[in-house]
Parts: sequence; structure tokens; C-alpha cells
Amino acid sequence: MIQKLTAPAGQPAHPEGHIRNFRVLLSPTPRGARLARLLATEQLRTWALPVDPAANIVAELAANAATHGRVPGRSFQLLLYVVGDTLRIEVTDTQGDGLPQPKEATAHTAEAGRGLLVVTALADRWGVDRNLPPRKTVWAEITVPLAT
Repeated sequence: MIQKLTAPAGQPAHPEGHIRNFRVLLSPTPRGARLARLLATEQLRTWALPVDPAANIVAELAANAATHGRVPGRSFQLLLYVVGDTLRIEVTDTQGDGLPQPKEATAHTAEAGRGLLVVTALADRWGVDRNLPPRKTVWAEITVPLAT
């Protein structure tokens, strides 16, 4: 979906004056997390943007939403948008308690629990925003090639 929006001050919009954006609600399940990655990959290809590392970031954030942000009967939201040369990935879930924090990896740590370390390594910036209770949004930004 492409929607006519105004770019933030100091940020150029898409050449046609649009901010490219994609939004979808998904079930907070492993299947919903996989679908988030597949849909993001297709959207990035549609926009002629590199799939990696964005698809890996989406996979980690969606898996966290499906695992740690799961509330039965409530969906999580994936939002992608591009302003200028910045792709922003946002995953919003309805479990606002306990904000995510990266864990240090050790030789004795289980395979799980390293998702935010992956996001930290791949993203230019990332963070967490508290929204209206009970929501939180985990976001990441990466620099992408400007459209020509």
C-alpha cells in the first residue's frame, strides 16, 4: 500500500512525493512470525530495496512479538516505511509489560534469547516505544539506497 503522507521536517519524501509504507496485522504465533518475514520480503522486492538485512530484522522482531508479546486473541502489527534513505521496521504487540533488552551471549546460554543481539548487529538504530497501554513498539532503522 502506498499512502500520500508528508515527510518529517528535513527528510525528503519518495520521488513522487509519497512515503512508501506497508502495514499488516498478524496472529501472535510462529506462523504469524514467519508470514511477517515473507510479506516483508515481498514488499521490499516490490520497492526494489535489498531484502537483507531487513528480512532478518523483521524475523527477529516478529518472533519476539509472537513469543514474548503474545496475548491470546490479539494480533501484532508489522509496519515498514521508507523516508529518504531510511527504512523503518516497527513491530507492535499488546504486551506492554517488561520492555525487551538484549542479553549477553555466553557459551552456556541457550540458543534462544539472542534476537535483539542480532537486531543490534544488523540495524543502524533500534529502540522501544511505549504506546497506549497495553501496547509497545520495537523498531529498527537501516539505511537503504535512495530511489533513482
